[in-house]
Amino acid sequence: EGDPEESHNCFAYKIGQAYRSTDDGEPGGTAGRPMLASITQEGLDCVAVLVTRYYGGTKLGTGGLVRAYGQAARLALQVGARTEVRPRSSHVVSISFDDIGPCFSALEQLGVQRAHEEYSDDGVRVTVVLEDQLAPRVSEALKQATSGRVAIPPTQ
Repeated sequence: EGDPEESHNCFAYKIGQAYRSTDDGEPGGTAGRPMLASITQEGLDCVAVLVTRYYGGTKLGTGGLVRAYGQAARLALQVGARTEVRPRSSHVVSISFDDIGPCFSALEQLGVQRAHEEYSDDGVRVTVVLEDQLAPRVSEALKQATSGRVAIPPTQ
């Protein structure tokens, strides 16, 4: 259960083109929208911010609420820890038994983790998870290691 002194928990988030905010009982547009505006003004994406208000007896009015929620969100976004999020995707690479050594070595040299391996009579299907920007580099390394026999298949 939450703190009994809490009166409102308002939030806003933006992930790509998707966004949402809530006023959690505050007058319409006085909490969530200013918080969402703070996210936009800070130029952030893939972020959420939550502001909890504890009513202290002073009525702020709509202008005061807009300023309070907007400033609290902006301050939190400015001082909070940030982590850069890079797009990643999974790739399945089919490798013959003859090419396993050179391919695994190339992947290891590039620091690529093998997420899953599935062996069959023909070789192994390896799933790797890569930052999207690294896929061409890894594919080229696999081609070089195997004289062009192995590469990351193009994404569909």
